[in-house]
Amino acid sequence: MSQLVDHLAELTGFRDRDIVDVTLVSALHDLLNPISVAIYRVVGEGGDERWITRARLGENDAVATADPAWADPETLPRLDQYPARMQAMAGETSIVTMPGALSRSIFPVRTDREVVGVMEVESRVPLRDEDVRMVTSILRIYRNFQGLLDYSERDTLTGLLNRKTFDESFLKATSAPPMSAAMSQAATPDGRRHAASSHRHWLGVIDIDHFKSVNDTYGHLIGDEVLLLLSRLMRSSFRFHDRLYRFGGEEFVVLMRCASEDDARMALDRMRANTVAYPFPQVGTITISIGFTEVKPGDTPSAAFERADRAVYYAKGHGRNQVQSHAELVARGELVDDSKTGDVELF
Repeated sequence: MSQLVDHLAELTGFRDRDIVDVTLVSALHDLLNPISVAIYRVVGEGGDERWITRARLGENDAVATADPAWADPETLPRLDQYPARMQAMAGETSIVTMPGALSRSIFPVRTDREVVGVMEVESRVPLRDEDVRMVTSILRIYRNFQGLLDYSERDTLTGLLNRKTFDESFLKATSAPPMSAAMSQAATPDGRRHAASSHRHWLGVIDIDHFKSVNDTYGHLIGDEVLLLLSRLMRSSFRFHDRLYRFGGEEFVVLMRCASEDDARMALDRMRANTVAYPFPQVGTITISIGFTEVKPGDTPSAAFERADRAVYYAKGHGRNQVQSHAELVARGELVDDSKTGDVELF
Protein backbone atom coordinates (compact mmCIF):
# COMPACT_ATOMS: atom_id res chain seq x y z
CA MET A 1 0.00 0.00 0.00
CA SER A 2 2.82 2.41 0.83
CA GLN A 3 4.32 1.80 -2.62
CA LEU A 4 1.00 2.70 -4.25
CA VAL A 5 0.68 5.87 -2.17
CA ASP A 6 4.23 6.89 -3.09
CA HIS A 7 3.45 6.48 -6.79
CA LEU A 8 0.22 8.50 -6.49
CA ALA A 9 2.09 11.27 -4.69
CA GLU A 10 4.66 11.37 -7.48
CA LEU A 11 1.97 11.31 -10.18
CA THR A 12 0.20 14.38 -8.79
CA GLY A 13 3.43 16.24 -8.08
CA PHE A 14 3.95 17.40 -11.68
CA ARG A 15 2.23 20.01 -13.85
CA ASP A 16 3.76 18.91 -17.16
CA ARG A 17 1.37 16.53 -18.96
CA ASP A 18 4.19 14.67 -20.71
CA ILE A 19 5.85 13.93 -17.36
CA VAL A 20 2.51 12.96 -15.81
CA ASP A 21 1.93 10.33 -18.53
CA VAL A 22 5.45 8.95 -18.14
CA THR A 23 5.01 8.83 -14.36
CA LEU A 24 1.72 6.96 -14.75
CA VAL A 25 3.14 4.18 -16.94
CA SER A 26 6.21 3.94 -14.69
CA ALA A 27 4.01 3.53 -11.62
CA LEU A 28 1.94 0.74 -13.18
CA HIS A 29 5.10 -0.90 -14.50
CA ASP A 30 6.46 -1.09 -10.93
CA LEU A 31 3.17 -2.20 -9.39
CA LEU A 32 2.18 -4.87 -11.94
CA ASN A 33 5.52 -6.08 -13.41
CA PRO A 34 3.96 -6.51 -16.87
CA ILE A 35 5.60 -6.98 -20.26
CA SER A 36 4.67 -3.42 -21.18
CA VAL A 37 2.44 -0.51 -20.17
CA ALA A 38 1.44 2.23 -22.60
CA ILE A 39 -0.90 5.21 -23.00
CA TYR A 40 -2.29 5.81 -26.49
CA ARG A 41 -4.32 8.90 -27.34
CA VAL A 42 -6.55 9.69 -30.29
CA VAL A 43 -5.52 12.67 -32.43
CA GLY A 44 -6.85 14.12 -35.66
CA GLU A 45 -10.23 15.17 -36.96
CA GLY A 46 -12.87 14.37 -39.57
CA GLY A 47 -12.61 10.60 -39.88
CA ASP A 48 -8.80 10.62 -40.10
CA GLU A 49 -8.15 9.96 -36.43
CA ARG A 50 -4.85 8.33 -35.46
CA TRP A 51 -3.22 6.72 -32.44
CA ILE A 52 -0.30 8.57 -30.89
CA THR A 53 1.86 6.95 -28.21
CA ARG A 54 2.00 9.25 -25.20
CA ALA A 55 4.23 6.96 -23.13
CA ARG A 56 5.28 3.31 -23.37
CA LEU A 57 7.51 1.32 -21.02
CA GLY A 58 8.57 -2.27 -21.72
CA GLU A 59 9.93 -4.69 -19.14
CA ASN A 60 13.53 -4.16 -20.27
CA ASP A 61 13.27 -0.43 -20.97
CA ALA A 62 15.25 1.96 -18.82
CA VAL A 63 13.06 4.92 -19.79
CA ALA A 64 9.66 5.35 -21.38
CA THR A 65 9.37 6.12 -25.09
CA ALA A 66 6.77 8.22 -26.92
CA ASP A 67 5.89 9.54 -30.35
CA PRO A 68 7.29 13.05 -30.89
CA ALA A 69 4.71 15.79 -30.43
CA TRP A 70 5.43 16.97 -34.00
CA ALA A 71 4.94 13.51 -35.57
CA ASP A 72 3.58 13.52 -39.10
CA PRO A 73 -0.01 12.22 -38.81
CA GLU A 74 0.54 10.01 -41.86
CA THR A 75 3.13 8.00 -39.92
CA LEU A 76 0.71 7.26 -37.08
CA PRO A 77 -1.56 4.17 -37.17
CA ARG A 78 -5.21 4.74 -38.02
CA LEU A 79 -7.88 4.23 -35.40
CA ASP A 80 -9.42 1.18 -37.10
CA GLN A 81 -6.10 -0.68 -37.09
CA TYR A 82 -6.69 -1.41 -33.40
CA PRO A 83 -10.36 -2.44 -33.00
CA ALA A 84 -9.83 -3.66 -29.40
CA ARG A 85 -8.74 -0.15 -28.40
CA MET A 86 -11.81 1.32 -30.10
CA GLN A 87 -14.00 -1.18 -28.26
CA ALA A 88 -12.43 -0.18 -24.93
CA MET A 89 -13.06 3.50 -25.67
CA ALA A 90 -16.72 2.76 -26.30
CA GLY A 91 -17.21 0.90 -23.00
CA GLU A 92 -16.81 1.43 -19.29
CA THR A 93 -14.71 -1.64 -18.50
CA SER A 94 -11.38 -3.01 -19.63
CA ILE A 95 -11.10 -5.52 -22.45
CA VAL A 96 -8.78 -8.50 -22.27
CA THR A 97 -7.57 -10.20 -25.41
CA MET A 98 -5.45 -13.32 -25.67
CA PRO A 99 -3.02 -13.13 -28.60
CA GLY A 100 -1.16 -16.42 -28.28
CA ALA A 101 0.25 -16.82 -24.78
CA LEU A 102 -0.05 -13.15 -23.89
CA SER A 103 -2.81 -11.12 -22.29
CA ARG A 104 -3.61 -7.52 -23.16
CA SER A 105 -5.80 -5.49 -20.83
CA ILE A 106 -7.14 -2.25 -22.28
CA PHE A 107 -8.67 0.51 -20.16
CA PRO A 108 -10.41 3.67 -21.43
CA VAL A 109 -8.63 6.91 -20.50
CA ARG A 110 -11.08 9.72 -19.78
CA THR A 111 -11.15 13.42 -19.16
CA ASP A 112 -14.07 15.26 -17.63
CA ARG A 113 -15.55 15.72 -21.09
CA GLU A 114 -14.73 12.62 -23.15
CA VAL A 115 -12.75 9.43 -23.66
CA VAL A 116 -9.42 10.48 -25.18
CA GLY A 117 -7.48 7.22 -25.44
CA VAL A 118 -6.58 3.96 -23.75
CA MET A 119 -4.18 2.48 -21.25
CA GLU A 120 -2.82 -0.85 -22.47
CA VAL A 121 -1.19 -3.40 -20.16
CA GLU A 122 0.46 -6.44 -21.77
CA SER A 123 1.22 -9.37 -19.44
CA ARG A 124 1.93 -13.08 -19.57
CA VAL A 125 -1.21 -13.92 -17.58
CA PRO A 126 -4.50 -11.99 -17.26
CA LEU A 127 -4.57 -9.30 -14.60
CA ARG A 128 -6.20 -10.33 -11.33
CA ASP A 129 -9.49 -8.70 -10.39
CA GLU A 130 -7.77 -6.66 -7.67
CA ASP A 131 -5.19 -5.46 -10.19
CA VAL A 132 -7.95 -4.37 -12.57
CA ARG A 133 -9.64 -2.46 -9.75
CA MET A 134 -6.33 -0.82 -8.82
CA VAL A 135 -5.66 0.31 -12.41
CA THR A 136 -9.22 1.63 -12.73
CA SER A 137 -8.87 3.57 -9.47
CA ILE A 138 -5.51 5.06 -10.51
CA LEU A 139 -7.03 6.13 -13.83
CA ARG A 140 -9.83 7.89 -11.94
CA ILE A 141 -7.21 9.83 -9.97
CA TYR A 142 -5.39 10.55 -13.24
CA ARG A 143 -8.66 11.83 -14.73
CA ASN A 144 -9.35 14.11 -11.76
CA PHE A 145 -5.80 15.47 -11.86
CA GLN A 146 -6.04 16.15 -15.60
CA GLY A 147 -9.27 18.01 -14.88
CA LEU A 148 -7.45 20.25 -12.39
CA LEU A 149 -4.76 20.94 -14.98
CA ASP A 150 -7.43 21.79 -17.56
CA TYR A 151 -9.10 24.18 -15.13
CA SER A 152 -5.87 26.09 -14.61
CA GLU A 153 -4.52 25.93 -18.17
CA ARG A 154 -7.55 26.22 -20.45
CA ASP A 155 -10.01 28.92 -21.38
CA THR A 156 -13.36 28.01 -19.83
CA LEU A 157 -15.43 29.01 -22.87
CA THR A 158 -13.46 27.52 -25.78
CA GLY A 159 -11.33 24.84 -24.13
CA LEU A 160 -8.23 26.24 -25.86
CA LEU A 161 -5.07 26.94 -23.88
CA ASN A 162 -5.23 30.21 -21.97
CA ARG A 163 -2.90 33.20 -21.92
CA LYS A 164 -1.03 32.29 -18.75
CA THR A 165 0.20 28.97 -20.22
CA PHE A 166 1.69 30.64 -23.29
CA ASP A 167 5.14 31.62 -22.06
CA GLU A 168 5.99 28.21 -20.61
CA SER A 169 4.69 26.17 -23.55
CA PHE A 170 6.34 28.58 -26.03
CA LEU A 171 9.74 28.07 -24.44
CA LYS A 172 9.24 24.32 -24.14
CA ALA A 173 8.22 23.93 -27.79
CA THR A 174 10.86 26.20 -29.29
CA SER A 175 13.79 25.03 -27.19
CA ALA A 176 13.52 21.35 -28.18
CA PRO A 177 16.85 20.18 -29.66
CA PRO A 178 16.77 19.33 -33.36
CA MET A 179 16.66 15.67 -34.28
CA SER A 180 19.62 14.11 -36.00
CA ALA A 181 19.11 12.20 -39.24
CA ALA A 182 19.54 8.93 -37.36
CA MET A 183 16.96 9.87 -34.76
CA SER A 184 14.49 11.00 -37.39
CA GLN A 185 14.61 7.55 -38.97
CA ALA A 186 14.52 5.61 -35.69
CA ALA A 187 11.72 3.06 -35.51
CA THR A 188 9.09 3.13 -32.78
CA PRO A 189 8.21 -0.10 -30.90
CA ASP A 190 5.59 -0.97 -33.55
CA GLY A 191 8.05 -0.49 -36.40
CA ARG A 192 6.91 2.96 -37.53
CA ARG A 193 9.37 5.65 -38.55
CA HIS A 194 9.05 9.39 -38.29
CA ALA A 195 10.04 11.90 -40.92
CA ALA A 196 12.69 14.46 -40.04
CA SER A 197 11.49 17.81 -38.77
CA SER A 198 12.76 21.18 -39.93
CA HIS A 199 12.20 22.62 -36.43
CA ARG A 200 11.04 26.02 -37.65
CA HIS A 201 8.31 27.51 -35.50
CA TRP A 202 5.78 30.16 -36.47
CA LEU A 203 3.50 32.27 -34.31
CA GLY A 204 0.19 33.52 -35.66
CA VAL A 205 -2.19 36.01 -34.06
CA ILE A 206 -5.83 35.73 -35.13
CA ASP A 207 -8.31 38.55 -34.51
CA ILE A 208 -12.03 38.53 -35.37
CA ASP A 209 -12.98 41.48 -37.58
CA HIS A 210 -15.67 43.83 -36.21
CA PHE A 211 -16.35 41.57 -33.23
CA LYS A 212 -17.60 44.49 -31.14
CA SER A 213 -20.43 45.02 -33.60
CA VAL A 214 -21.39 41.34 -33.20
CA ASN A 215 -21.76 41.81 -29.45
CA ASP A 216 -23.55 45.15 -29.87
CA THR A 217 -25.98 43.83 -32.49
CA TYR A 218 -26.69 40.29 -31.32
CA GLY A 219 -25.69 40.30 -27.65
CA HIS A 220 -22.90 38.62 -25.72
CA LEU A 221 -24.48 35.14 -25.81
CA ILE A 222 -24.25 35.10 -29.61
CA GLY A 223 -20.79 36.63 -29.33
CA ASP A 224 -19.71 33.76 -27.08
CA GLU A 225 -21.16 31.30 -29.58
CA VAL A 226 -19.03 32.88 -32.32
CA LEU A 227 -15.92 32.48 -30.15
CA LEU A 228 -16.76 28.84 -29.42
CA LEU A 229 -17.42 28.01 -33.08
CA LEU A 230 -14.21 29.77 -34.14
CA SER A 231 -12.24 27.66 -31.65
CA ARG A 232 -13.73 24.54 -33.25
CA LEU A 233 -12.74 25.80 -36.69
CA MET A 234 -9.21 26.28 -35.36
CA ARG A 235 -9.07 22.67 -34.16
CA SER A 236 -10.22 21.36 -37.54
CA SER A 237 -8.02 23.73 -39.58
CA PHE A 238 -4.71 23.16 -37.79
CA ARG A 239 -2.84 19.95 -37.01
CA PHE A 240 -3.21 18.08 -33.75
CA HIS A 241 0.24 19.14 -32.49
CA ASP A 242 -0.21 22.87 -33.19
CA ARG A 243 -0.69 24.84 -29.98
CA LEU A 244 -3.92 26.84 -29.93
CA TYR A 245 -4.64 29.63 -27.44
CA ARG A 246 -7.33 32.13 -26.63
CA PHE A 247 -5.67 35.24 -25.26
CA GLY A 248 -8.92 36.93 -24.30
CA GLY A 249 -11.71 38.76 -26.08
CA GLU A 250 -11.59 38.01 -29.81
CA GLU A 251 -7.83 37.38 -29.94
CA PHE A 252 -6.45 33.90 -30.59
CA VAL A 253 -2.90 32.60 -31.07
CA VAL A 254 -1.45 29.56 -32.81
CA LEU A 255 2.10 28.23 -32.35
CA MET A 256 2.95 25.81 -35.15
CA ARG A 257 5.82 24.05 -36.85
CA CYS A 258 6.22 24.46 -40.62
CA ALA A 259 9.07 24.00 -43.06
CA SER A 260 8.79 27.43 -44.69
CA GLU A 261 7.01 30.77 -44.60
CA ASP A 262 4.87 29.68 -47.55
CA ASP A 263 3.70 26.61 -45.61
CA ALA A 264 2.89 28.76 -42.57
CA ARG A 265 0.98 31.23 -44.71
CA MET A 266 -0.92 28.40 -46.40
CA ALA A 267 -1.99 26.93 -43.04
CA LEU A 268 -3.12 30.32 -41.72
CA ASP A 269 -4.92 31.21 -44.94
CA ARG A 270 -6.76 27.88 -44.75
CA MET A 271 -8.05 28.99 -41.35
CA ARG A 272 -9.06 32.36 -42.81
CA ALA A 273 -10.89 30.73 -45.74
CA ASN A 274 -12.63 28.19 -43.50
CA THR A 275 -13.90 31.04 -41.32
CA VAL A 276 -15.29 32.99 -44.28
CA ALA A 277 -17.04 29.87 -45.61
CA TYR A 278 -18.63 28.92 -42.28
CA PRO A 279 -22.26 30.02 -41.77
CA PHE A 280 -22.32 31.35 -38.22
CA PRO A 281 -25.87 31.06 -36.81
CA GLN A 282 -27.74 34.41 -36.79
CA VAL A 283 -24.56 36.35 -37.52
CA GLY A 284 -23.86 34.88 -40.98
CA THR A 285 -20.36 35.55 -42.31
CA ILE A 286 -17.44 36.30 -40.01
CA THR A 287 -13.97 37.26 -41.20
CA ILE A 288 -10.64 37.25 -39.39
CA SER A 289 -7.35 39.08 -39.77
CA ILE A 290 -4.10 37.20 -39.14
CA GLY A 291 -0.52 38.30 -38.61
CA PHE A 292 2.38 35.89 -38.23
CA THR A 293 6.12 35.72 -37.69
CA GLU A 294 8.84 33.11 -37.56
CA VAL A 295 10.13 32.36 -34.09
CA LYS A 296 13.79 33.39 -34.15
CA PRO A 297 16.67 31.83 -32.19
CA GLY A 298 16.70 33.32 -28.71
CA ASP A 299 13.21 34.77 -29.11
CA THR A 300 11.19 35.60 -26.05
CA PRO A 301 7.44 34.89 -26.08
CA SER A 302 6.66 38.62 -25.82
CA ALA A 303 8.99 39.57 -28.70
CA ALA A 304 7.51 36.98 -31.07
CA PHE A 305 3.97 37.92 -30.08
CA GLU A 306 4.66 41.63 -30.59
CA ARG A 307 5.88 41.05 -34.17
CA ALA A 308 2.84 38.94 -35.07
CA ASP A 309 0.54 41.44 -33.37
CA ARG A 310 1.98 44.31 -35.40
CA ALA A 311 1.32 42.29 -38.56
CA VAL A 312 -2.30 41.63 -37.59
CA TYR A 313 -2.73 45.32 -36.75
CA TYR A 314 -1.51 46.14 -40.26
CA ALA A 315 -3.96 43.61 -41.73
CA LYS A 316 -6.88 45.15 -39.85
CA GLY A 317 -5.90 48.62 -41.06
CA HIS A 318 -5.58 47.57 -44.70
CA GLY A 319 -8.82 45.81 -45.55
CA ARG A 320 -9.10 43.00 -42.95
CA ASN A 321 -9.87 39.35 -43.90
CA GLN A 322 -6.23 38.69 -44.83
CA VAL A 323 -2.99 37.07 -43.67
CA GLN A 324 0.11 39.23 -43.28
CA SER A 325 3.71 38.19 -42.61
CA HIS A 326 5.75 40.48 -40.37
CA ALA A 327 8.97 39.65 -42.23
CA GLU A 328 7.37 40.42 -45.59
CA LEU A 329 5.96 43.72 -44.33
CA VAL A 330 9.42 44.71 -43.06
CA ALA A 331 11.00 43.72 -46.39
CA ARG A 332 8.47 45.89 -48.24
CA GLY A 333 9.13 48.82 -45.92
CA GLU A 334 5.59 48.77 -44.50
CA LEU A 335 6.89 48.09 -40.99
CA VAL A 336 10.15 48.83 -39.23
CA ASP A 337 11.75 45.92 -37.39
CA ASP A 338 12.84 47.56 -34.16
CA SER A 339 12.85 44.36 -32.11
CA LYS A 340 15.97 43.29 -30.25
CA THR A 341 15.61 39.53 -30.14
CA GLY A 342 17.68 37.94 -27.43
CA ASP A 343 19.30 41.27 -26.46
CA VAL A 344 19.20 42.85 -23.01
CA GLU A 345 19.48 46.59 -22.69
CA LEU A 346 20.79 48.07 -19.47
CA PHE A 347 20.12 51.75 -18.78
